[in-house]
Amino acid sequence: MMLFKLSFRNLKKSFKDYTIYFLTLVLGVAIFYVFNALDSQGVMQSVSASTREIIQLMLAMLAGVSVFVSVILGFLIVYANNFLIRRRKKEFGVYLTLGMSRGAISRILLGETVLIGLISLGVGIVIGVFASQLMSILVARMFEADMSAYTFTFSPQAAGKTVVYFGIMYLLVILFNAAAISRYKLLDLLTAGRKNEKVRMKNPVVSGVLFVISLGVLGYCYLSVLGLLGTLNRNRTLLLIFLGSAATFLFFWSLSGILLRVVQARRGFYLKDLNLFVFRQMNSRVNTMVFSMTVICLMLFMTIGVLSCGVSVNQSMTAEFEAMTPRDVCMTKGMEEDERQSFEDAGKGIEEYLLGKGLALGEVLQEGYTEVTSYVLPGLTRESTLTLGASKEQVMEQFPMLDWSQREEFVPLSAYNRMAECFGIPTYELGEDEYLLLCTFDPMKVIRDTALRAGASLTIGGRQYVPRFEESQDGYLSMNSSRSLLGLYVLPDSAFEDGEFVPYCNYLAGDYEADSEEVREVFEARIADATKRTPIYAFSKIALRESSIGIGAIMTFIALYLGVIFLISSAAVLALKELSEASDNRDRYRILRELGADQGMVRGALFRQIGIFFLLPLLLAFVHAVFGVQFVNRMLVILNGGSQLGAILFTAGFIALIYGGYFWATYVGSRRIVEE
Repeated sequence: MMLFKLSFRNLKKSFKDYTIYFLTLVLGVAIFYVFNALDSQGVMQSVSASTREIIQLMLAMLAGVSVFVSVILGFLIVYANNFLIRRRKKEFGVYLTLGMSRGAISRILLGETVLIGLISLGVGIVIGVFASQLMSILVARMFEADMSAYTFTFSPQAAGKTVVYFGIMYLLVILFNAAAISRYKLLDLLTAGRKNEKVRMKNPVVSGVLFVISLGVLGYCYLSVLGLLGTLNRNRTLLLIFLGSAATFLFFWSLSGILLRVVQARRGFYLKDLNLFVFRQMNSRVNTMVFSMTVICLMLFMTIGVLSCGVSVNQSMTAEFEAMTPRDVCMTKGMEEDERQSFEDAGKGIEEYLLGKGLALGEVLQEGYTEVTSYVLPGLTRESTLTLGASKEQVMEQFPMLDWSQREEFVPLSAYNRMAECFGIPTYELGEDEYLLLCTFDPMKVIRDTALRAGASLTIGGRQYVPRFEESQDGYLSMNSSRSLLGLYVLPDSAFEDGEFVPYCNYLAGDYEADSEEVREVFEARIADATKRTPIYAFSKIALRESSIGIGAIMTFIALYLGVIFLISSAAVLALKELSEASDNRDRYRILRELGADQGMVRGALFRQIGIFFLLPLLLAFVHAVFGVQFVNRMLVILNGGSQLGAILFTAGFIALIYGGYFWATYVGSRRIVEE
């Protein structure tokens, strides 16, 4: 009981020292609860069945992410606790001198860990419960749920999972503390306050050479991810990730060897105010935290990347959805005999086929719905057309899963223009010896356009057709939630008169004969029942919207979850390091004041020192992100080069709030320490 009281008194006395640690624990608990309590929100019950399936997929993915997040937070808590133990070495030495056993000291730390764990769990869950109510509003907006179903909720399951996960983390901290106390020698504990970290001075010439090499390697990685140094495949991408990480480590290692020399070369700046003191301190910090700075920089890079890309995906998919789904429903049906349909049914169009199944489309669709048929040439495959613009090896490297035997699809100009008018997209004109190529999938568009610019011709029925344009055009026959058309040829109607073409696919699009969302859903259910277990695939605006919203929500929530954790972890490590350094350097700041430096100068020096320390990894992470995000955007074709201003502003504000908040808390805490 006495040891517990001592633990409680120590916690009260050192509460200011625990502020950053406590803040990090509370934020970690709250975030963990919020993202694991999504399924308990009342608004989840007001969404459609298909949307609920998407939400269940998202929750399953978030559960997997939670395991990864718990590992990150576990390392962070152990790391933070290590700083607190180091600060109290002298205190523990005094306890041993007074006759206290190491086991008793471990029990004191056990009491403190349990107390701060219980407090942080309690406060974090309370904050998480209220924050999850705000999250329910975001969920409702993203999934277009009915907010009238909202009720204030508490998730026992999420709370239980949070307690279990963080309980395991605190258990690791307890074991770490016991091992640390048993390892320390009494002399080391008593003299801890007079020991500094060993700083190995680096040869400035070697550091300069390695600094240039690190910049060169980073430059090579940046140009490679932009596609300026050849195409990327999986192995080369993994190599670039390794090289980028190694170059980041080399950057900070070499920077610690030249930073002071570079600043000293500018004598006027170096000797101004307390810059001499600031940069010597900075040089020492970077020197002793090369690996930590590398990890922090990479975590900040991932934070910027996942946040900006996650938000961009959601925004771009929303914009693309409106452009790619102009009608209520679109259906497709293969025109070739297979296991799903007989030869007789294969020759039927969608309207004729459904009429035979008892559904007259005129009963559910408005007048003006459009039906067209596309065709194929038996011998004309992707292998013969794509290799006109690039080598087969080059295309295979970029599209390793591409089906080369897939036949190219053709449609008569008049048929395409009828469907284009139905969709409200541009129509085209062609000469009798011209063809038009439609492609909306950007990576494939690059290859297609190469062949078009070279004037690649098609010979069909003894007649030669040349490209109408030097670039593939936008257009489609079937609605989709993203731009994924790999290629569609449009030919003059006369090209289809000689009988070489074989019917391939039938397309039909139109609007429901309905004046409310409820009636649309009824008609959609009728079409779904009529097309079930048939060769017809129906794509409705409602279903595509739910799919688009679901994918965007999954990306956004995972990005937010990981982004917050990475950002908190990075900022907390930097904050704890600075607070520890402020405590170790208290005497140095006292000497500065005795030498005549006023309080404003000392505070300014401290502010610049902490600011530079926080900015260094952030600036390099930002440069990484500028190129990394462009690479991801090229891979995620659904972004389609849309404006990312909103995502950039959101990410910047998010980082300014959390990272800037940790910076300010660190400055205030360090100022208090050095002025005690």
